[in-house]
Amino acid sequence: MIFILPKFGALISAIISITIIGSAIGFSWYAFSTLHWLIDPIFPSLVGLIIYIVESLITYLQTEAEKNQVRGAFSHYLSPALVEQLAENPDQLQLGGEDRDMTLLFCDIRGFTTISEQFDAQGLTSFINRFLTPMTNIILTRGGTVDKYMGDAIMAFWNAPILDPDHPRHGAQTAIEMIDTLEELNIEWKQQADEEGRKYIPVKIGVGVNSGPCCVGNLGSDQRFDYSVLGDDVNLASRLEGQSKTYGVDIVIGENTQVQIDDMATLELDLIQVKGKTVPARIFTLLGDETYSQSPSFQSLVSRHKYFLETYRKQDWELASDFLQQCRGLDKEEKLSHLYDLYTDRISHFQSDPPGADWDGVFVATSK
Repeated sequence: MIFILPKFGALISAIISITIIGSAIGFSWYAFSTLHWLIDPIFPSLVGLIIYIVESLITYLQTEAEKNQVRGAFSHYLSPALVEQLAENPDQLQLGGEDRDMTLLFCDIRGFTTISEQFDAQGLTSFINRFLTPMTNIILTRGGTVDKYMGDAIMAFWNAPILDPDHPRHGAQTAIEMIDTLEELNIEWKQQADEEGRKYIPVKIGVGVNSGPCCVGNLGSDQRFDYSVLGDDVNLASRLEGQSKTYGVDIVIGENTQVQIDDMATLELDLIQVKGKTVPARIFTLLGDETYSQSPSFQSLVSRHKYFLETYRKQDWELASDFLQQCRGLDKEEKLSHLYDLYTDRISHFQSDPPGADWDGVFVATSK
């Protein structure tokens, strides 16, 4: 019992124990009736039963302690449902680092320094908590893991520690819901600013989403470690969040994410070499969900925008300008006005200073 129970568990050990005790009693009866031997099976059977009960109790207490440890470690990172799932199946949690295909999300408040000037230390803390709480709830509801908070910024990921086969879509849906929730928060903040008699500054965020292979696990030192993720695609996700300001859009996603959610409303932004990388990446913006993607207005915009990028990269500046104006006309909500202003300036620059015949259309970013 001492060696069998930890290895095979309570149920199999109970079956083995009953079989052994039954065999002992049967052999004792056979020995008494046939060989006239008197062998007592009761004492060793009771000893075995006591060992089984005590060791089962110890195993149970160890299992509960392990579940509580998992709950405590991940209660601040995961939704309660995922924490319970981990507690019931701790084998899903492989500590020390493992390779997985994951989706990363970075979110940051634009112009936070200017906004922070409106508050004292206590008011700023309240503002940050008011922002982070609903954004975190969105991440957890969509099955994501909160990696860390960096002041007004959030880093989150999907597909660890719980497997999530549809992690690119959940990351994209989270980004859209963050933007929608921010609109509601801005209404509340404006009312609060009016009541307090202070200037209201609309809060805007930039979100970067990217997917790819990463290493996730307990990373750090012997003294302190965090459950976090490392990888080249993590760095790219961070850079994409920064580029949302450059291109004037709310959400920027990488190509690895876009190809897995191509039924959602995505639009190519550029072919860019972000700072710190030598290989260019095709980046997109996410404007809406699957329903919005099928709308006639968006389909028309996608068609014109595609022609615009093709002519732009062929250095046909006149035709690219025509398509650019058509795109502006289709952008009824002016979500892409900054983007098209950016390309207007580029075309004007290239008309006076052509990039050369070997130009591949790649834009080299000089800032994060």
